[in-house]
Parts: sequence; C-alpha cells; structure tokens
Amino acid sequence: MQRSDVTVALGAGPQAVGSSIAALAEDQWFERKSVRVSAAKLAQAVVALANAEGGTIVVGIHSGLVEGTDADPDRRNTFQQVHLDLVQPPARVRTRLVECLTDEGRPDHLLVLDVSPGDEVHATLRDEVFLRLGDETRRLTYVQRRELTFDRRQAGFETQLTRAGEDDVDESAVQAYADRVGHPQWRGLLSARGLLRDGRLTMAGLLLFGRNPGAELPNAHVRVTRFAGRDRGTGARQQVSSDERFEGPLPLVLDRSIAHVRERQPRRRALGRGGRFEDVPAVPEDAWLEGVVNAVVHRSYSLQNDHIHVDVFDDRIEIESPGRFPGLSDLRDPLSIHRFARNPRIARVCADLAFGQGIRRMFEEMRLAGLNEPLYQQTEGSVRLILTADLVERDLADRLPEETRAVVLALREAGRLGTRDLAEVMGLARPAALRRLTSLREHGVIRWNGTSARDPRAYWDLPG
Repeated sequence: MQRSDVTVALGAGPQAVGSSIAALAEDQWFERKSVRVSAAKLAQAVVALANAEGGTIVVGIHSGLVEGTDADPDRRNTFQQVHLDLVQPPARVRTRLVECLTDEGRPDHLLVLDVSPGDEVHATLRDEVFLRLGDETRRLTYVQRRELTFDRRQAGFETQLTRAGEDDVDESAVQAYADRVGHPQWRGLLSARGLLRDGRLTMAGLLLFGRNPGAELPNAHVRVTRFAGRDRGTGARQQVSSDERFEGPLPLVLDRSIAHVRERQPRRRALGRGGRFEDVPAVPEDAWLEGVVNAVVHRSYSLQNDHIHVDVFDDRIEIESPGRFPGLSDLRDPLSIHRFARNPRIARVCADLAFGQGIRRMFEEMRLAGLNEPLYQQTEGSVRLILTADLVERDLADRLPEETRAVVLALREAGRLGTRDLAEVMGLARPAALRRLTSLREHGVIRWNGTSARDPRAYWDLPG
C-alpha cells in the first residue's frame, strides 16, 4: 500500500470511508486504532510515526468494524491533545474529524491524526522511545535510542530553508504529485508536507520539486555509466559505452535514470515462455530498480562532495550513494536493517508516487532468480550495493518451472493461496500444479502450511 491509498480512502465519503479504511493493510505510514484504545497507547503510535517517516492514524475502527468516536467526546478530545500532553517534545500532528457511518448505520465521525516526521527524537511521558518499522510499533533499546538520536541530527538537513521560492517550483512535477494524492492545491500540499515554509522551499522541497536543485546542491544528481565488459579499466583501457547525468526534480530523476538503466542493463540468453531463446535481464529489474530508488531517497544530501553512481557492467550493476547507513543498521544482516529514513519527507513523497518496495523485495528477487544475494559495502562516506548476475547454482534457473514468477507475484499480492488457486494462476491441472509447487518448495522459493496432505485449510505463502 502507498500513502495515497489512505488519502483516497479518507475521501471516499461517509457511506464508504469506514469500510475503505478497514480494508487497508497497516504499514509503515498507516495504523488503525479502536476508540477504546488508551491515550498512552495512542501516544506510543504517535511517537513511533514521528520518529520514522510520519504517517496517519485513524481512530474509530476495530477488527474491521466501524465504531466511530462521537459516543465519548471527552475521550476524543483527549486523543486530539495526546501529541501535546503525552509526547515529549510535542509532535507535530494535525487532527481532523471525518464523517462516517457506523456498522449500525448511525452517522458518526472517525478521528484522523496526520503525524509529521520529527526533527528530533520523540518519547512518551515514561521516557520510552518507539519507532515505526513496517506495520509494527517497536520500543527501542538504550543503544538503539542513542543511535536514532545521532541519525536524527543528520536528518535535519532536509528541513533547512533554501533561497528558492514558489517561482522556482516545477509546476508540472508538483501538479502530477497533487493529482496522484488527490489534493486540490499544490501550494497547500507542499506546506502540509513540510516542503514549503514562509514562501520558500526547504531542502527537501527543492530536491523534490525545484526546477533546478543543482543551483544550491550541485551534486544532487544521478550518473549512469555503462562499461563494455566486466571491469572499469583505467586510462586508455577504460571502455565506457555511455555516460549520462540525470538532474532536476527527484521524481523526474528517478523516472529518467531508471529508463536509462533499463535500456543498458546486462542481459543473458535464456529459454523464454515461447520455447525460444531470447535476451532477458541478467539482474532482476525489480532488484536494481529498488537499489536505485533507495540510493535517491536515502542518500545524504548534506554531503555534496559526490553524487550517486550507477555503474552497469556485463555481469553486474553497482550503485553507490553518499552517506553511510544509519546507526540502527547492521550490515552483517541486511534483512534485519531497521527502516529509517534519513530524509523522511523525501521518502514520504516517493512512497506516494509508488517508488520503492524495500530491501526484502530486492533480496527476494535475487533469490528467485537463483542469483547471489545483494552485497552491501560501506566506505568512510558512502554505501555501495552490488547486484551480480552470478548464479548460486548455475543450473538452478533451468530447474525451476517457468511459472515461478507468476506464482510468487500471486502470493505477494494475496499473502496466501491454496493449491487450486495457484493451479489456476499457472494454467495447469491440480496434479501438475502440485508437482511444480513442490519443486518450488524444495528450492525454498515458497512455503507450504498445513497439518496433513488432506488439510482443507492448508495454504502456500512466501518465506518470511
């Protein structure tokens, strides 16, 4: 789910808003709460979102049922003040009431709290620090809190004001964003997102929607270099077939650099669905695309000594961006890296625009293709991601059934499916589908859950 889904659901009208919100999956930017939640628990949710990328909390829905909040106006008033009374320092939260119908058909209101990302670490009155990680609100240890405090100091760069004003906004880019999230007026949207203040763009606003971010941030661009072969070479031995620089508003930079890499990505010969050999990407597109998005969204823009490099070789793609991983991260276990946005406002806008799915998606795509896991390397001032086309087992791709990707995509969308459903996805009879699914299970691509072969509630899903 993207943040724009919450906006659309909240604008569905009194008849449908409750069911629309109840149907959304909770994630990094969205959480539901019952009207019976304690003020202390609601404060924890506010703290977690403020310490991450911000987000939306909707109060008045429980277990798929629309409760509303009108029955206890005093309790609702307490909820509307929780970010001031129970959070230290106070978080920036905009509260509003949205008309709805309860499950009994009674006119009522949902309480919506739009939480802005904080410029410093927020805690509850019990001095507990929480962080939103995916769909969880997690309490941080002392060490994690200390690291978050250090990282938050770095995050303040994107809130600094620039010399650029409203006349320097790329109106086509910002209007496309406003249309995407259903906002009627782009100036109000930029102000609400913390990108425009006192008539001037913040650093995040300039990067996202300024016509010429390079005027103040000369290295805020992406450079894509295609090397002919597997090595960079030096001097006369360097074989560069193309070298392009992409600059401007970040959404445009992402669109253009991704399109450029797509044209120049390494390819290999493989047997296609039609039974003929054809050129296919050597590195899964979803993997390198995620790497490019992460580099643009999470790089340290305060470090202007270098830019983002995307180097494409015949056997791999390397992506390097300025800035080290946040202190909460452990490179020894990349999948355990806590989601932390150095640039929460940039991350929010890019999420609204459907850029990025997360590190797990990248690892999953590489594993699905039978390739080595993504490799992260950290220097004194940058992070390098290496996505290699080397197979873990050279013949693994040939042994996996052709329907593998369709099965994984179906499970990713549905969460879990039965054998009959997946047989329909693959276009096979149930016995043949079961043989293919068993093969994928043996290779660790999918997982079977059930008590016995005849368990009517058995299902397939993706490994956690």
